[in-house]
Amino acid sequence: MANETTTKNDSTNVSFGKFKVGGYAYAAPVGTALPTDSESALDPAFQLIGYLSEAGITNTTDTDTAEVKDANGTTVMKVISSYAESYKFVLIEFLRKAAAQMRYGNDAVTGKDKSMVIKHQMPDDTPVSLVFEIVATGNVKDRAVIGSATRSEFGDRQMHSSDVLGYDLTVNANDMGDGVTSIEYIGIPKG
Repeated sequence: MANETTTKNDSTNVSFGKFKVGGYAYAAPVGTALPTDSESALDPAFQLIGYLSEAGITNTTDTDTAEVKDANGTTVMKVISSYAESYKFVLIEFLRKAAAQMRYGNDAVTGKDKSMVIKHQMPDDTPVSLVFEIVATGNVKDRAVIGSATRSEFGDRQMHSSDVLGYDLTVNANDMGDGVTSIEYIGIPKG
């Protein structure tokens, strides 16, 4: 007889994705030890990059397919020929040095929070590691880990009284090995 939980719908598996209170977006140099579960403490090299806008994170995948046709032109097979993944978000702690560095690169930003010099220049394509901490309904932790993220797109920045200042960017999730572009750890915290 089949396990009852696999043959019936379960409303406790439905969830909202809120972010962890106190800090949920972190960046570190590539090569920093990455977390391997949903709850272990992050390596101290991970810096908090601050609040994200209310739009949160958009994770996009891009795939291409190749078709194999027979002599009559009939498609006999379709295979995925390429896969790419990106993450889009807006950092709204405009005055946080780590947020500015995430947008412009470490070497383009000097100073400290609320007192910086930012050199607007060719975007830095040095990859970084990113971790996003999400809490699903029922206090279930959901941690997204991007071992190597490269800045790839930058949104417009408007400066006026009716919009929050922020850094709108998209990062490409690069191959972490074996074709893996990011890892998501979902689990209930211990204790």
